[in-house]
Amino acid sequence: MLNLMGKKFLITGGAGTVGKEIVRQLCLYYEPKEVRVIDNNESALFFLEQNYTNDPRVNCYIGDVRDRDKLMSDMKGIDVVIHTAALKHVILCEKSPWDAVETNITGIHNLIQAAISNKVERVLFTSSDKAVNPTNVMGTSKLMGERLITAANAKKYNGSGPIFASTRFGNVLGSAGSVIPIFKEQIANGGPVTLTHRDMTRFIMTLEQAVSLVLQGAGLAKGGEVFITKMPVTKIKDLAKTMIKALAPQYGYSANDIKIKIIGTKPGEKLYEELMSQEETRRAVELKNQYVVLPAFRSVYEEIIYQYPDQLPTKIINPYNSSVEKAMTKEELLYYLYKNGLIDANYITDNKEDIAI
Repeated sequence: MLNLMGKKFLITGGAGTVGKEIVRQLCLYYEPKEVRVIDNNESALFFLEQNYTNDPRVNCYIGDVRDRDKLMSDMKGIDVVIHTAALKHVILCEKSPWDAVETNITGIHNLIQAAISNKVERVLFTSSDKAVNPTNVMGTSKLMGERLITAANAKKYNGSGPIFASTRFGNVLGSAGSVIPIFKEQIANGGPVTLTHRDMTRFIMTLEQAVSLVLQGAGLAKGGEVFITKMPVTKIKDLAKTMIKALAPQYGYSANDIKIKIIGTKPGEKLYEELMSQEETRRAVELKNQYVVLPAFRSVYEEIIYQYPDQLPTKIINPYNSSVEKAMTKEELLYYLYKNGLIDANYITDNKEDIAI
């Protein structure tokens, strides 16, 4: 396991929700020599830089992963690259597929070339549950990103060059565009709370937990793996009901005043999430907090021994799928949301009746 303490880091997309939390945790826990951030969102980058005015370790630069020359320049002297820059919204990628390819596929190719040229120690790509059996452009581009990262590791001559690996996780609650701020705003406006399907399930985790495991994966990587974060499961209808009961009184409503409206699934949207496919189970190992999918095509130049601290002797048989994993009860979900600061209401209704859909 690589000790990440005292390294120089480059975070692509570092002004985004996940990127900012990576910067925060690196500065707080890893005593970095430098945290270099690139992002093409000028406003978000400006506000991030303002937060670290008094911390000379954090340096922010405007840049885009589509620009290989820029990556080559900004990666000089870097030890560890964490790649979070991506086009992530399913519908927007579906409407603009060429842009998804340029950022999510060509951008990763540029990153790989820059990392090899600058002789960085390791590269970790943050992927998505939507890369598993993809049904849309965004998921397909993420899957191709994972394959490029694994291939880059397999193509190293005599084992020299960066260690490349990926990490895959599901919904980060509270992040921009996630369901919690959407539900919260709908409740504040008196409803309705919109639900695409009664039976939809999702893996969920907090931003802090997700990033903590991303950084853990960066240290554990041997090369070419996909790290999969273990996460609790919720039924989205239970999440909606729980948030209504917890938050409606805060905004001056009774829980029964807020209606739930079924609006139908979006194009390319699954009723469940998959973090590990059936095929991947044959080459996966289990750790305490993660699964690790080993490369299907091992390096032709070196033999990598995939052994990790806290590795369990489990034989993995079933895919990691939110429709078959046990979902949290409403009580467990409410505690989870409060414990992790995702809802801040000081009053919970005593109404025991279930909210109708």
